[in-house]
Amino acid sequence: MIIQDTDASLAFRSLDPNQILDAIDSVGWHTDGRVSALNSYENRVYSVGLDDGTTVIAKFYRPGRWSDETILEEHAFCNALLEHDIPVIAPLSDAEGQSLHNHGPFRFCLFPRAGGRPPELDNPEQLAVIGRTLGRLHLVADTLDFQHRPFIDASRLGDECADYLLDSDILPDHLAQVYESVIDDLMPEVHERIDAVPYREICLHGDFHPGNILWGSDGTPHLLDFDDCALGPAIQDLWMFISGDRQYAQARLGDLLDGYHEFREFDERELALIEPLRTLRIIHYAAWIARRWEDPAFTQAFPFFASGRFWDEHIQSLREQRAALEEPSLIY
Repeated sequence: MIIQDTDASLAFRSLDPNQILDAIDSVGWHTDGRVSALNSYENRVYSVGLDDGTTVIAKFYRPGRWSDETILEEHAFCNALLEHDIPVIAPLSDAEGQSLHNHGPFRFCLFPRAGGRPPELDNPEQLAVIGRTLGRLHLVADTLDFQHRPFIDASRLGDECADYLLDSDILPDHLAQVYESVIDDLMPEVHERIDAVPYREICLHGDFHPGNILWGSDGTPHLLDFDDCALGPAIQDLWMFISGDRQYAQARLGDLLDGYHEFREFDERELALIEPLRTLRIIHYAAWIARRWEDPAFTQAFPFFASGRFWDEHIQSLREQRAALEEPSLIY
């Protein structure tokens, strides 16, 4: 059951160090008072010191987003990958085997601390390593299924998000009609192009971008933040590493898929989904911020969101995506 309690939301926004330490101590970990906030907006994430001198990462889940069953399915997915030696940063379990904990109005989990640096996206060997890692991940994912996680689909990530923005008072009045016109032109094309690809849905990381990799000193890419894991096409976990002009994007795609193919076949028809998926992400991003705008963490992190300039640029990016949908797909 998804928590919709307004009191829980208010408590989440005002979560303080003492509450964080009390929560972690309550499930058998012994903290030493060290707490520092990490860069996260959807959830609250902290580095917390333990009295043995080590550090854990604590994630406090935003109320009203995921049910317990959905979160536990994320945890089970991470653990299944870890059992197959996929380098994921999976949640820690307590002595009773529990990874999702409750303390007052809060739901939280703990992760081991992992160090690393961002991957080098213009490094062909690192991209090949990422491709190999994803190939192995998807090979395991082929044997699994989700019962509670969402689907990567145009209605949820596109239509519903655009409707939310149009029904809200976030859009400047003078741009609302322009936005609606652009969406009315764009979304039928997105649906048509996605529907034209007979892809197979598999379990995915779902939000796999360079910021969700910590590149270890031994050359291992540690994968983190499976909070948006979902069912969808394999290309969803690949396309965010492909950008730039066509020649550059083509080369980076080749690096990724050279590694990927060492472990799993890739259906090249899914390459036609890159621009539709990019379009959905642009629409969803704006709606994500809008839905969280009452949270002071969002108004502080995204002050530009309330400006007319942001919406001018957002609408222009959607127009550019409409043109990109007409371009030939990348090939491998």
